[in-house]
Amino acid sequence: MSMIGADSLDTILSELYEATINNERWGVALEHIQHLFDANYVTLILKMPYAQDEDNIGLMVSVGDMPNSGEIISFPYQHNLTPFHNQIPDKVFTVFDIMKETSWIDNSFRSHWLIPSNIYHVMGVDISTQDSGILRLRITRGEESKPFSNNDKKLCEKLLPHIRRALKINKQIDQIQKIESLYSRAISKLSIATLLIDEDGTVLDKNIYARNIIDSCDGLKIIGGRLEASYPSDNKELKKLIKSAFDAATNGEEQVLPGAMSITRPSGEVNLGLVVEPIPINNWAEGKSSPVAMIYIRDAIGKLNANVDVARKLFGLTTAENALALKLADGLSLEDAAEDLNIKRNTARAHLRSIFSKTGIRRQTELVRAFINSVAALGSNEL
Repeated sequence: MSMIGADSLDTILSELYEATINNERWGVALEHIQHLFDANYVTLILKMPYAQDEDNIGLMVSVGDMPNSGEIISFPYQHNLTPFHNQIPDKVFTVFDIMKETSWIDNSFRSHWLIPSNIYHVMGVDISTQDSGILRLRITRGEESKPFSNNDKKLCEKLLPHIRRALKINKQIDQIQKIESLYSRAISKLSIATLLIDEDGTVLDKNIYARNIIDSCDGLKIIGGRLEASYPSDNKELKKLIKSAFDAATNGEEQVLPGAMSITRPSGEVNLGLVVEPIPINNWAEGKSSPVAMIYIRDAIGKLNANVDVARKLFGLTTAENALALKLADGLSLEDAAEDLNIKRNTARAHLRSIFSKTGIRRQTELVRAFINSVAALGSNEL
């Protein structure tokens, strides 16, 4: 089997590159490889068990007549017991390249692990990657099938660069998504509301703080899926701001400053601050892409979402001192903070003097600013 048809190659490569952006497609790609080699099982071992893992749990995706076929699962893998351990990276091998057939027939690993699944012929390769170490591909057939030939090995070698590249792209995308998630969580922890909108003002996504602001119906609301301000004058300005942002993005202009405005709140509370920033359009494609923009909202009266333990460690305060400092950072006066904490005013004043002494801060307003601008909120688990 030294040749592969153009259609078969196209199908396999298409599924491999689909798998770079959708992990559920790895199973489909392996099924096509299974069909190509007339195999009963194909397994891609993504992560070997840790040395200290007594259960020898690895991460892999397998296809064949088995439960969870095509799914990425954690599964026991006695890698140290296999005769395929520590093969030369990127060199396709068969079991009979490693040992004689008589030795394979009597092999304890085969008897215990492979015979129950009718696995006799094995072809594999340990795939070296730049960032993920060694990944292992194993293709098998039953005893009644023909052994893997040199042509099979050559065909596997031709697929190897594509499999490696797909794995590399998959990891890069995964890392980008994780970084994006961290940034998104950081923004949420800093109590910044975010909404993703299209050029019609339709809300495509929003974080928990945006949902809270919208649900309060105090300045902003969603009508027919579109973001609107409570007052007509603000709503007119908001639409103008959104249109200006999208016009700049569509025309390839670089805004010196994102568009910003103040949103009046019917409750009479301090106005909401709102910024619209378009997400740059990919200029490589000739077709018309769908532009989107991010809206950032800050509630000036919102409480500091700080992690108590992180804040205490940052400023070297006692539990009582830290509790007082957080109340002050939330905008309470010293007297209100003392009442809220159920302590005497003189005790609160003593705590404040101690806080000043430990932090080098001299004024209560400086203390509030120090806590608000610290990384204490980034240690919060609340989103």
